Amino acid sequence: MSNQVLNIQFPDGKQQVFTKGVTLTDIAQAISPALRKKAIVGSVNGTITDLTRPILADAQINLFDASSHEGIEVIRHSTAHLLAQAIKRIYPDAQFGVGPVIENGFYYDIDLAQSLVPTDLQKIEKMMNRIVQENIEIHRKEVSREEAKRLFQHDKLKLALLADIPEDEIITVYEQGDFYDLCRGPHVSSTGKLRHFQLMQVSGAYWRGDSQNKMLQRIYGVAFATKEELQDYLIFLEEADKRNHRKLGKELDLFMFSEEAPGMPFYLANGQILRNELESFLRNLQTKYDYQEVRTPFMMNQRLWEQSGHWDHYKDNMYFTQVDAQSFALKPMNCPGHMLIFKNARHSYRDLPIRMAEFGQVHRHEFSGALNGLLRVRTFCQDDAHIFVTPEQIEDEINLALKIIDHTYQVFGFEYEIELSTRPADFMGDIQLWDEAETALENVLTNAGYPYRINEGDGAFYGPKIDIHIKDAIKRSHQCATIQLDFQLPEKFDLTYLNELNEKVRPVVIHRAVFGSIDRFLGILIEHFGGAFPTWLAPQQVIVIGVANIHQEYVQQVVQALEKEHVRVRIDNRQEKLGKKIREAQMKKTPYILVLGDKERDNQSVTVRKYGNQALNEKPLQQFVEEVKQEILQKALPTS
Repeated sequence: MSNQVLNIQFPDGKQQVFTKGVTLTDIAQAISPALRKKAIVGSVNGTITDLTRPILADAQINLFDASSHEGIEVIRHSTAHLLAQAIKRIYPDAQFGVGPVIENGFYYDIDLAQSLVPTDLQKIEKMMNRIVQENIEIHRKEVSREEAKRLFQHDKLKLALLADIPEDEIITVYEQGDFYDLCRGPHVSSTGKLRHFQLMQVSGAYWRGDSQNKMLQRIYGVAFATKEELQDYLIFLEEADKRNHRKLGKELDLFMFSEEAPGMPFYLANGQILRNELESFLRNLQTKYDYQEVRTPFMMNQRLWEQSGHWDHYKDNMYFTQVDAQSFALKPMNCPGHMLIFKNARHSYRDLPIRMAEFGQVHRHEFSGALNGLLRVRTFCQDDAHIFVTPEQIEDEINLALKIIDHTYQVFGFEYEIELSTRPADFMGDIQLWDEAETALENVLTNAGYPYRINEGDGAFYGPKIDIHIKDAIKRSHQCATIQLDFQLPEKFDLTYLNELNEKVRPVVIHRAVFGSIDRFLGILIEHFGGAFPTWLAPQQVIVIGVANIHQEYVQQVVQALEKEHVRVRIDNRQEKLGKKIREAQMKKTPYILVLGDKERDNQSVTVRKYGNQALNEKPLQQFVEEVKQEILQKALPTS
């Protein structure tokens, strides 16, 4: 065959002959003009590439539209360049750092003398739309290092990035009209492909993430394949803002933070009720399945953490102090303490499984920039359990742990997905044991019929794990529950039990958490329910409002009837208008508001307003008390 023709193979295995130097755009046009219009990016022999790069050898190709992962990634990358071009037109002296793709969008770091404000973002976005309308072609160009230095001679940030490119690596620049940028690509073929974006905010960011470097301005944006997807995302952000747990935590008097303890939550009375209810729920469930609750010290000797292996993996995130010339650490997790409890007594195979649980307060140092309300804190309560088993008991115990997790998440109305995380690069112990542990977890999930995905290399350093990802009311994913199989800590702590032959053998440890961090889980719950908790969980379950002072005697009678059934009830007897009291009770998202006047007193009834429902219903007092009592016992979810 002539050297001037190529064999091009398509994803379905079919082949076609094209002239050497053909581009993916040419191939798309040959198949269908509609395909050429839809194509955003392609791949040649598995490598993602621009549509306009010539193909010089036989190849397998693929074409991706905007709805594909490959397509939207390139759209977002190209929109970052679009942002930079718009900035350069408005602010010619701007210098540019990096502009990577992030979840749902992109950002670009810029060095600019003028501090940007939201109105400036509107001006930049307007310029971006103008450039889109110009439909400027985007070209890839290979340049020498000397040419690149000349192109970016007035941009110190780009010159610094250029210096990091290895000497043997090809240097590429992407040009779009009056703008060019140092970039590996790929990109869309023209700016007209970039229509569905919005700039979101500007913030500060140190150059290369180093606080010793200059502070740059970082502009964030989002970009999507369609106008509808962009609008849906903006609506999602509005809903997420309404549900923000930090805002609701303040409005509902749940928790606070103080500069005297950065990243460490203070729980107010209402928030503590929520915590107590969560602990009580899980404690009762664990008791049903023969878990033994224990408590271990907050602070233990440094040598314990060295023995456990946590020292090598966690020491940079631990808090230390000196006591009697010895180094102690606040515990970052509960595992080593439970190993010491197991080792404190002799055990027979007849004793196993031993299910040891603790609501243990742990401390981990997080960078201040990573702190995020209750979702990322420096001290939190971990609902840890460690189950000591024989090898033969592994499958049954993991199944039981999954049963507890499933029951819990059903109570809160969470859908969830399962992920099996395998051996990380910094694993501890013997590879053969790791292989056995991973196989054991796979067998459990497969035999029980659980769908799951593999997350390569994300296991704990001491063993593989099953992670549970819950989806909240607006479909955000959160990793909470975990089940981890551990052959390492029993070795580290020389744990043994006597088997049927009276021989000392090692137990296997299963680490298990349901909430994970109670604090983080509470933050997720606040946003999941939008602060409108199910009645069993709500800090105040009923608010009683008398129409006038003459009704206070009946108000007290109603309150006593509710308190007798352990319902959390409060009286609003302020000298305020009735309408204001009702509105404020609704703002606190109280499940039930009772209004009592002459009619209710005379009928021994209550007029009920349920949160989220404007209808008023009059019911006999005892009927209402019984209904609320049953709703709490059954842990019913709110109805829409």
